[in-house]
Amino acid sequence: MSLNRVLHYRFRLACCCAGAIAVFFLLAANVLAQEVIGATDPAATSAPSPQSGVEMASSSPTLNPAVDSNLNPTTDLRNEVTAEPRRFQYGVKVTMRGVYDDNINLSQTARVSDYYFTIEPVLTLGLGDILGHEDNYIRLDYAPSLFLFADHSENDAVQHLIHLGGQHRFARLTLTLGEEIAILDGTDLQTLSDANSPGSHPNLDVSGRTRFQTYNTRIGASYDLTGKTFLSSGIDSLVTEYNSANLFSSQMFSGNLFVNYRYSEKIVIGVGGTGGVDFVDNPNPDQTFEQANVRASYQATGKIAFNFSGGVEFRQFENNSRSEYISPVFELSAIYQPFDGTSVTLAGSRHTFNSGVLAGQDFAGTTITASLRQRLLQRFYVGVSGGYQNSDYFSTVSGVAANRQDNYYFIEPTLDFSITRFWTVGGYYLHRRNDSSFQSFSFDDNQVGIRTGLTF
Repeated sequence: MSLNRVLHYRFRLACCCAGAIAVFFLLAANVLAQEVIGATDPAATSAPSPQSGVEMASSSPTLNPAVDSNLNPTTDLRNEVTAEPRRFQYGVKVTMRGVYDDNINLSQTARVSDYYFTIEPVLTLGLGDILGHEDNYIRLDYAPSLFLFADHSENDAVQHLIHLGGQHRFARLTLTLGEEIAILDGTDLQTLSDANSPGSHPNLDVSGRTRFQTYNTRIGASYDLTGKTFLSSGIDSLVTEYNSANLFSSQMFSGNLFVNYRYSEKIVIGVGGTGGVDFVDNPNPDQTFEQANVRASYQATGKIAFNFSGGVEFRQFENNSRSEYISPVFELSAIYQPFDGTSVTLAGSRHTFNSGVLAGQDFAGTTITASLRQRLLQRFYVGVSGGYQNSDYFSTVSGVAANRQDNYYFIEPTLDFSITRFWTVGGYYLHRRNDSSFQSFSFDDNQVGIRTGLTF
């Protein structure tokens, strides 16, 4: 990659980060002003949220904050989560795990087993409606994690997950900001949403232990045209930086625009498009892409929530290194809570990704995951989650033979017991396997772990 291109990417990333920081401080100033003044805009509080049910991704992964547990308002310590959206809230949770892993490096030919211990605190600070997202809010989640191995201390690592989010609502306009940073050293792709299912999302493309960072930025806006229709738009950036010179980093920037219609209080549909540019380290060609998308959202009170976004992507390659690549893309999520203490979730996606390990290749990744969690006898929580991912590689340069295909699945049963409101103990078993057409990327792995969590 030339020096000019590197400087160009850094400049664009710096501009994006500067814009995100500026929006954040705007949100902070407005929310703090509401705290001081003690008044809200009646039009903003009475109107339905312009984003109701249509917070879906276009071309980058969704930004997910940590699972909320015992968030405390400073003005009323009797409640876990206050109903008053303008109060300051905080939460501190520390999880410790002891795990036996029979394949710590996800290698099929050189399997290494070990015991490891983790300390994983999560700090949440928030001001405003950080749970419902119907009003203004600012939220910060920080989750460092320490990994200590019994026999292979060279794999000891410290990882960091940071999420910053905010929203400010005007009479008709809503502005949102999301920034998620992951500084990783291991075998897995981790986000704050994986806190209850660690290890279920390995970096299948690299399929090994590596150091890398991801920076995922999203700035969104929604504007009410009428009581039934609204416009929504977003700017997304996803940067993947590998520390190894043998791996390929990438930077993706995109924007989208949608016209949305509220068919009813529960159903929202939308149509729109997405366009972007994808910069990849040499010798891989840079890429541009366009998407034609549709959206649908169903929010039934209390029991069912469903979101879907899908369409077709058209991808072009620098210097016409190959013909246009056309592929379906989609994202879906569903939550079903038929009874108190019972929840069923379903999620799926299909997107195009740059390969970090194979030169001149991208891959289409299709993922489906599901989970079931049931409370028993008020204190026991039984759960099971599972998923499947297909990675289908294709060439980005004519003459490159891309015939790698991976099929990965995992299943993870869990059992947790709530000793007190602030203390839980439990255990889990994780089995995961990847069958790749390239034997060097195949693996199977088993983990058995016990864990305890303290909430302050």
